Amino acid sequence: MLEEGYAAVSSRRIARGAEVTPALVHYYFGTLDELFLAVLRRRADQQLERQERLLESSPRPLHALWQMISDPARTGLVIEFMSLANHRKSIRGELADHAERFRRSQLELLGQRLDDGDLPQGVDPMSLLVLVNAAATTLVLERSIGVDLGHRDAVALVERELDRLDDAHRVGAMAVDTA
Repeated sequence: MLEEGYAAVSSRRIARGAEVTPALVHYYFGTLDELFLAVLRRRADQQLERQERLLESSPRPLHALWQMISDPARTGLVIEFMSLANHRKSIRGELADHAERFRRSQLELLGQRLDDGDLPQGVDPMSLLVLVNAAATTLVLERSIGVDLGHRDAVALVERELDRLDDAHRVGAMAVDTA
């Protein structure tokens, strides 16, 4: 999927790559949609676990989140699944469910890590998450087709603001620890 897109995926190619017969692929996964769903579920569970581990252990969780969601390999696969979901309803609902799980996990992190005063006035945590995720996805998508005009400045802006929020949290946390 990452190399040639979801349309290039076939049971024969999967079988050849796994060194099994196409019949065995169909035995375990009756249809390609079932195979896609299995890959989506496994990958989503792995990435959710990675996200939670990363965000719980990082002293700069927002910056760590940005780095993770800006990863072209991770985002490239999400974009492939989004394209696939446009053509296959069975994938669409599952992908939306996983995306919302990620967003809820990220929102929980923000609730644990940031005080109300850390965010700019009028900015709620969910809006911040939507914008940060959208920016990361758009930047990766544009880079994949060779567009990079304005990217350096946009990335600098996002990272500067996320660093500011992470720093505000760290200062607040240190003040509480010393009190």
